Amino acid sequence: MSGSARLHSVFLEMSSSYPVVLANPSRCVFLGVDVGTGSARAGLFDKSGKLLGSSSSPIQIWKDGAHVEQSSTDIWHAICAAVKAACSSAEVAPEEVKGLGFAATCSLVAVDADGSPVSVSWSGDSRRNVIVWMDHRAVEQAERINSCNSPVLQYCGGALSPEMQPPKASSQLIQLLYCLTLDYMWMDLSDWLSYRATADDTRSLCTTVCKWTYLGHAHMQQINDKDSRNMEACGWDDDFWEEIGLGDLVEGHHAKIGRSVAFPGHPLGSGLTPTAAQARRIPVGTSLIDAHAGGVGVIESAPPSDSAAEENDKEDICHRIVLVCGTSTCHMAVSRSKLFIPGVWGPFWSAMVPEYWLTEGGQSATGALLDHIIENHAASTHLANQAASRKVSLFELLNKILEKMTSEQNHPFVAALTEDIHVLPDFHGNRSPIADPKAKGVIYGLTLDTSEQQLALLYLATVQGIAYGTRHIVEHCNAHGHKINTLLACGGLAKNPLFIQEHADIVGCPIILPRESESVLLGAAILGAVAARKFPSLSEAMKALNAAGQVIHPSKDPKVKKYHDAKYNIFRGLYEQQLSYRSMMAQALA
Repeated sequence: MSGSARLHSVFLEMSSSYPVVLANPSRCVFLGVDVGTGSARAGLFDKSGKLLGSSSSPIQIWKDGAHVEQSSTDIWHAICAAVKAACSSAEVAPEEVKGLGFAATCSLVAVDADGSPVSVSWSGDSRRNVIVWMDHRAVEQAERINSCNSPVLQYCGGALSPEMQPPKASSQLIQLLYCLTLDYMWMDLSDWLSYRATADDTRSLCTTVCKWTYLGHAHMQQINDKDSRNMEACGWDDDFWEEIGLGDLVEGHHAKIGRSVAFPGHPLGSGLTPTAAQARRIPVGTSLIDAHAGGVGVIESAPPSDSAAEENDKEDICHRIVLVCGTSTCHMAVSRSKLFIPGVWGPFWSAMVPEYWLTEGGQSATGALLDHIIENHAASTHLANQAASRKVSLFELLNKILEKMTSEQNHPFVAALTEDIHVLPDFHGNRSPIADPKAKGVIYGLTLDTSEQQLALLYLATVQGIAYGTRHIVEHCNAHGHKINTLLACGGLAKNPLFIQEHADIVGCPIILPRESESVLLGAAILGAVAARKFPSLSEAMKALNAAGQVIHPSKDPKVKKYHDAKYNIFRGLYEQQLSYRSMMAQALA
């Protein structure tokens, strides 16, 4: 299919069955698309960053042990459905959309030279061409790559995670070589979405730096001109790829992994064309990883009273860390100078905020862990039915049960209910700051009780364990040069008041929630606004479209701090015990 025909086809897919809306040519609307682990979402925002309408559509996922896979074709169909529904709810006409941006999980997509899916599944299922971010098939490959001690590793916390792309590509390469022609491409999911929409395979500085070991600062030094359109990919370390056995990825000026790399929001190709006959095209910006889009959508959301003078803005942003809380939680902090922090990803040059170094902490299972804990409890089905009959979420119902228990048992505060239950939340390994993919989860204090109240306690202890993990990350970052004193939170879990209050109390910092709850969609839409040149830079767009909402402060009760300090020490001790037990068993099996 030719480039123009393909673009026409893409727009027809997205815009068919649009509601009949009388277009206002002067109206300025930006469309953001986000593909998460379980759904594709679309949101439309006005030029002040206000959400006009959004919608989501589920996507299929296959899980088989450590293997987790999806279909790019299924994902694209879900995006089209979400965009149509969002435009309908917002009553937005296609002509009013001035820019489009994509964000997605850091999943790995395999396609051939024509953009057709290439299976990554041992099952041979041709639909399954996406290795999902949480897939842990490449643990051994990551260990082998890390043993090479390449200089690029210092820019990802000292070691690659099995969730990053070089280990995953290494685990699949032999299958591809035997089953297919060598004419294929690896793409991060968000880059593939932009490619699918524009036929431009330029990769994002965000995805390549954060997941592929691309050296963004080398890219910047080579270009040496912020306004240059020369997007030659000059930050690849060819010796690294040769050393880990993936030298073929260097061929053709790195055509399989990215021969051109651009800053997020850079306009791609000719954009998304509405019809083959019309001249106006919708600009599409270079993409972001979903967590980084959340950072772009929220990090400038400081309350007006807390806004620093313009000359201090560059430092003020460095005291914040963004928690993007969904299936997993990502912790995003920026600094003016590069900070090398063991066990924490980065420093990544301009991977989120232009001209800042990004530090990225994370927990591989947070929302997914809470779902797992709840769904596998004997009282889960009964509670789910209660929640449905009352038309509230299961989290709301559990929070009310905890409030009632606190009152009935005369506890001084809700958190005190878990004095006998402690959770180490590393059920899917520890991403940071320990960077141990073999870490396991621990629940201390189980009994034979299967009541709703016991499930509520287990849920609370898990929330607290997740928050202690965030405290560990913040303390670790501050010990290595950061000066974080404020948290900003977005994502699905940020809508849970108990989750947010426990984080504020445990970390000891105020938490700012954004005015618009869909921060990842806003971050994606900001990319479209920048690509459409409605703002001079990504930084200016963030300042214009970010806005603060509620601020949650930590408890002033000294008993709350003393309580959480004690539980935090237990939390840290659970992992130390695990290491001791692991060593004992290794010796026994030696």
